[in-house]
Amino acid sequence: MGRNLGQTKLRKRRRNESPMREYDRLPPVLRTWVSQAALPWRPRSVLRAYNAALARTGDQSRALEELKRLEAAQLAKDSVFAAVA
Repeated sequence: MGRNLGQTKLRKRRRNESPMREYDRLPPVLRTWVSQAALPWRPRSVLRAYNAALARTGDQSRALEELKRLEAAQLAKDSVFAAVA
């Protein structure tokens, strides 16, 4: 059975805990965001990035926009790898 990571050159990491358990502990707004994300975010990573953005901005919607910018930067980085390969 194939994996759902697609064709990417970005690093992949192994999980130590159940990804569904980590996902279930996310706040509802982050569960929704992750379910619509273009990349396979780890729940711990998205929570850390969200909390940092929320601390900087003080606003939930601006913190989610920051997550979108982070994801766009990763996608752009991946497209550079795809263009070189």
